[in-house]
Formats: sequence, structure tokens, C-alpha cells
Amino acid sequence: MFDAGGVTALRHTVASCAGESGLGGDRLDDFVVAVNELLTNAVRHGGGTGHVTVWRADHAVVCEVSDRGAGLAPVEPGRPAPDQPGGWGLYLVRALTDTCEITTGPEGTSVRISTRT
Repeated sequence: MFDAGGVTALRHTVASCAGESGLGGDRLDDFVVAVNELLTNAVRHGGGTGHVTVWRADHAVVCEVSDRGAGLAPVEPGRPAPDQPGGWGLYLVRALTDTCEITTGPEGTSVRISTRT
């Protein structure tokens, strides 16, 4: 479980785990930025806390961030309008990772991302 105060330390831990799992260079940096967006979204929009899990599977590093917020409205996968105030975090997540799966409902939201090693 994490909250706003734990995001920075958790980001460093994810970077270390992903690096040990075979990600490096720009792919590692992109993965960490994507995870940071998910952590921040969980805190900002998901009730202030969240849960994160990172693992290696089938030549990829996978991360799932979950929260207990009220759920998301459907999110269009395209690029948000330049003047749109929201939606950029998930856009970046999708652009910076190989897969992005969102499960959402009244009990909360889980976002699972992966990047091949």
C-alpha cells in the first residue's frame, strides 16, 4: 500500500526491480515514467492510496497499480487535445509501454502495463 508520501521511494524501487529484470536505457526510463504516472493517478484520483506489484513474465516486466477510487469514465486511447486538462497521464502510459490494460468499476481501478525486456 502506498500514499503520496511513498511515491518517490516506490518509483526508485520499481526502477531497481525493472533494471534487475532486464530493462535498460530508454526502455527502463520510459517504464519508470509510466509507472510514476500510474502511482500519481492512484493518489490523485483513486482515493489517496494504492497498491503496486511488479514482476517479470514472458520476457517482459509487468506492473499493476490498483486503487479503491470510484472508477474511471471510458478513456479514449488517442492523444488528448492540446488544451485538455486531463487524460495525459494514461496517454503517456500507453505511449511508453508495450501493453496497457485498464479494469475499472465502482470498487476501484487497476492498470496493468508491460514492457518487453
